[in-house]
Amino acid sequence: MGFRELLAYKKAFELALKIFEITKSFPSEEKYSLTDQIRRSSRSVCSNIGEAYRKRRYPKHFTSKLSDSDGENTETQIWLDFSLSFKYISKELYDELISES
Repeated sequence: MGFRELLAYKKAFELALKIFEITKSFPSEEKYSLTDQIRRSSRSVCSNIGEAYRKRRYPKHFTSKLSDSDGENTETQIWLDFSLSFKYISKELYDELISES
């Protein structure tokens, strides 16, 4: 089994794709701040899961990469908080994305 078959990876990847599509509608002045940051953090969740899978033979490295993934997921949630506060996304969409994260 490879990392692409892991449920956590699949969910993180799908969320990153959703966030990419949703952020296309964010204001242009957010391009290099909120939009860039939320895209990066959401993508980092699944990339760190993939890296952790490769490091699974080394418990400390494995744990460290999963911890990084969790941190990136929290960062994504914070950017979603900002997106809701700025009214770039609806409360319903926010709830959905937070639930998926």
